[in-house]
Amino acid sequence: MLTLGYHASHEQFPPSELLRLVHRADAAGFTAALNSDHFHPWSNAQGHSGFAWSWMGAALATTRLTSVGVVNAPGQRYHPAIIAQALGTLAEMFPGRAWAALGSGQLVNEGVTGEPWLPKDVRNARLRECVDVMRALFQGETVTHRGLVRVEEAKLYSRPAQAPLLVGAAITPQTAEWVGSWADGLITVSKPPEELRKMVEAFHRGGGEGKPMFLKVQLSWAEDEQAALQGAMEQWAPNIFASSVLTDLRRPSQFEELARTVQPRDLEGHVRVASSLQRHVDWLSQDVALGFSHLYLHNVNRWQEPFIDAFAARVLPALR
Repeated sequence: MLTLGYHASHEQFPPSELLRLVHRADAAGFTAALNSDHFHPWSNAQGHSGFAWSWMGAALATTRLTSVGVVNAPGQRYHPAIIAQALGTLAEMFPGRAWAALGSGQLVNEGVTGEPWLPKDVRNARLRECVDVMRALFQGETVTHRGLVRVEEAKLYSRPAQAPLLVGAAITPQTAEWVGSWADGLITVSKPPEELRKMVEAFHRGGGEGKPMFLKVQLSWAEDEQAALQGAMEQWAPNIFASSVLTDLRRPSQFEELARTVQPRDLEGHVRVASSLQRHVDWLSQDVALGFSHLYLHNVNRWQEPFIDAFAARVLPALR
């Protein structure tokens, strides 16, 4: 079955408002939600960064959503045993409804620890160790691990009956292929169809054939085309650069400096800007045709209520 979810952007809204918005999305017909675990926003213009784990508990407890996922980077800002405990607690209280997508992180968030920012290949190796630690803890094992992360005699006493999904986050085909070897599924962000196809093929090639694929769809919709474009420029221009650049920036102000070079035409392929609801249906139908069974719609501008209502009325039924 196709999952059509709402992306709750902690970078852009205070957590209390996000909770109200996810209630509206739930009532309107969205069936799931996704949120990202940030310490800082991408830019000062976005202006927020609530604690994802507290918010997830509130969202799961107060909605009928079938699932709420979080994008998290264990290994530096978080010890993997603590993430296993946090996710395990949610999964025990809300069986089958909490899951995590795990990635190697960005300096803008992980740098708050003051620890050295490791090269990408080392961060990937650390992530894989974290995944192994978390899975062992979910199985009830007492874990001692001495590697890029250290764990001493850790055991989860409150565990869910079924271990939650640990999905792998990837932006490039190379990472997608690697993720296919260990993750329960793939999550990536929207791209032009030919680029997404390369991601899917790489994931399958690495061992992901038959595993679920999740897509965070970055779009900007408003009733007026120019407003949709302007809203995307104001809120999401810092995010269109290659991940090899974005992951190594420390401060939101650095993202803002990069954004000064962005022209409206540069958003193409990164944010789906359109006032036409049918255009969004067509784009999303292409995603489904590529095999993505879980779509999380992130309207990157500020106008969330009109987006929720319009997409619930016209876009979600067309896809279903």
